[in-house]
Amino acid sequence: MKTQEDVFATLRQLMSEMFELAPEDITLEANLRQDLDIDSIDAVDLMVRLREITGKRINPEDFKNARTIQDVVDTVYRISAE
Repeated sequence: MKTQEDVFATLRQLMSEMFELAPEDITLEANLRQDLDIDSIDAVDLMVRLREITGKRINPEDFKNARTIQDVVDTVYRISAE
């Protein structure tokens, strides 16, 4: 995943498959809990998949303050660039 756009595209595909969400509902501004109904269990599942994809250790603390898809994209991009 070279760019933030790559991260977003991967995240959108992953969330669409994992949580049966319509891809058009997964926007950068979408709130994880309010708009997409992603709870803490879903978030853990998502982190596991992102770790598999990036090959990087993902610390739950990194996502503690993530509220929107943009927050997740920023965090994954930062982690994968390290």
